[in-house]
Amino acid sequence: MKLIVQIPCYNEEDTLPQTVADIPREIPGIDKVEILIIDDGSRDRTIEVARACGVDHIVINKKNVGLAKSFRRGLDACLRLGADIIVNTDGDNQYYGPDIALLVQPIIAGRADVVLGDRQTSTIRHFSLAKRLLQRFGSSVVRRFSGVNVPDAVSGFRAISRDAAMRLNVVSPFSYTIEMLIQVGAKGLAFTSVPVRTNEKTRDSRLFKSVFRFIERSGTTLVRMYSMYRPLKVFVSIGMLMLILGMIPMVRFLYFYFFVSGHGKIQSLIIGSAILTVGAIIVALGLLADLLSHNRQLIETSLEKIRAIEATLQTKSEQSGAE
Repeated sequence: MKLIVQIPCYNEEDTLPQTVADIPREIPGIDKVEILIIDDGSRDRTIEVARACGVDHIVINKKNVGLAKSFRRGLDACLRLGADIIVNTDGDNQYYGPDIALLVQPIIAGRADVVLGDRQTSTIRHFSLAKRLLQRFGSSVVRRFSGVNVPDAVSGFRAISRDAAMRLNVVSPFSYTIEMLIQVGAKGLAFTSVPVRTNEKTRDSRLFKSVFRFIERSGTTLVRMYSMYRPLKVFVSIGMLMLILGMIPMVRFLYFYFFVSGHGKIQSLIIGSAILTVGAIIVALGLLADLLSHNRQLIETSLEKIRAIEATLQTKSEQSGAE
């Protein structure tokens, strides 16, 4: 069984050596451990440092495309290289490398497709009280929307089986952590979480310039991805709300017409009719979006088969080369 540890990097020449050094090269149940770096357009010596550290594979983005796209490129590269398990960790040495052995055990045992590392954020000393509360609240919101009950939903330290990686299609430009969990829930993948340790802080996060910016982008990603995978529920909920609001002025019109003066409030009739029409249109859009969602699922199924064919051809090519 082959494990590839992928590390998305952006200007990590200072922290990468320790991150790579902490990754265990021998793990029970794993025959081979390899390390893959995704360099996201770094302007420092990240690539040279990675080579000096003895990483096995390097994927290079010619320009900075962001963490989510780098994560997706890493998964594709790991699949092409024949990985049976893929572990994602950060280049800033946030996560304790030796705990990779704990992270992959549920997959080796056949109990899970996706395993998240629980950082136990309430115990991390360099996390402020505000950040701890934000992490807890954010994880609870993601759990509610995704249906994936894990304590640290936004942890980037996670292990993914080969089958799960073939089924995941990250399209978000910002947060792969949130979108991936929504897909795990929507596609019925088996998941679990294991406690992991973290290292001392080496630098500030580069993902966002402020907490409010992070909340805004994460919230937008959550709503967009949830709407993509649960369009009928989203549109029908909004549409039913509009229909209920539209009934209020309609009831007012009927009350005045039948019980007061025999003349209804015509403005209530107009407003109510307009809101009811909007509500009906939103429900209709939900039905259309649901049909498009099923069409997307067919496309994703085809993509999974293409990936499987590519992996088979790659394996045969390697075997022919070895002979």
